[in-house]
Amino acid sequence: MFRDQKSAFEQHERLKAELRIRGTSLAQIGRELGISGSSMSLVGLGKHRSRRIERAIADALGTTPEELYPERYRGGE
Repeated sequence: MFRDQKSAFEQHERLKAELRIRGTSLAQIGRELGISGSSMSLVGLGKHRSRRIERAIADALGTTPEELYPERYRGGE
């Protein structure tokens, strides 16, 4: 696995663990949004982008998308 891929995978695993600690999961958030689990994972891994999904994940973790995904929100995008 390339360094960036490994980093993205590790970040994704930490994200899933933090959601489990808080009593939810990417799959549960996806069900609530009517979005497939695979779409949730792709956003969590950083392979796709969805502000709606990023917001829902951040809300579940009690943070903001900008804090959770700073690399995606540089420069006030």
